[in-house]
This record gives sequence, structure tokens and C-alpha cells, in this order.
Amino acid sequence: MTKSSLQMLVISLVLLLVQVVVLNRICLFGIAVPFAFIYIILRLPLTLSKEWIFTIAFLIGLMVDVFSDTGGMHTLGCLSIAALRRPVLHLYFPREDELTDPFPSIHSLGMPIYFKYAFSLSTLFCIIAFILEELSFFRIWHLAECIVASTALTTVLLIGIDSLTLPRNEKRL
Repeated sequence: MTKSSLQMLVISLVLLLVQVVVLNRICLFGIAVPFAFIYIILRLPLTLSKEWIFTIAFLIGLMVDVFSDTGGMHTLGCLSIAALRRPVLHLYFPREDELTDPFPSIHSLGMPIYFKYAFSLSTLFCIIAFILEELSFFRIWHLAECIVASTALTTVLLIGIDSLTLPRNEKRL
């Protein structure tokens, strides 16, 4: 097992534990819920096969669903962002062969492109999660508030987590 794989495994376990134990109980102002665990899916290497990406995304979503009692909401969101992460990345960074590192990060993509990438996928995840949670469009303004606030909070968390995982010789944000 390589050093980067081992580091990613440790980060994944810590993020899953923090999500289940701490972040699932946080609801800022009654509308914003942080979803830091999707960082694991965003950070999967681009060289990984689709089958592995979907398997990992399914297991991550399933673990959060089991411990949060949410009935597949996180699993569907994780599978959706796993399916769309490469096309979303190609929207902002069309030349994949110019990447210095197969792991999408602030270091390999640059801050503006990574921000767009993280924002797009966290928006998609929040839309799916909150529509499945509500199962109704009667409170459309509340639904929109939850999606916008949770997307903003999740994006800030994703950028913060990624800036903390930069190599030691790199400059931090």
C-alpha cells in the first residue's frame, strides 16, 4: 500500500467518524448541515476505474446512512457525485493529461478550479439529499435555503480539509 493510499484511508476513516458522530448533529440556524465526508469521493484518484469509484462511493454512503438512519439518502448522493465528478472536472479542467497529481486537490488543480469542482459537486449532493429528505415541494423556500446554506458550508469545509492535507513542503492557504 502506497503512502498516499494509506493517508487517504486514514483521512476517510476520520471523516466518516467525524460525520457520523459530530457533523450529523449540527444544523446551523436550522438550515445548514455540513457534509464533509464527500471529500473522500472528490479526492479519489482519476486513474481509478469506474467500478472501484462506484463501489467506494456506495460503501461510504451506506456507512453514513446506516449510522445516521437516513434510508439511502446519502448513498444516492454519493453515487451521483461519483458518476459526475469526472465530467464536472472536465468542465473546468479540460486537459486531464496536464495534471501533476492524479488526486484532484488544490495543489494539483489550483484554487479557482478546485473551488468550482468542489462547489459543483457539493451543490449536486445537497440538492439530492434535501429533495429526498423533504419528498415534497410544498416548502420550496425552506428547501432552497437548506440547499444553498448547506452547499456553502460544505464547500468551505471541503476547501479547509483539502488545504490541511497539502504536503508539508507546500504552502498552506
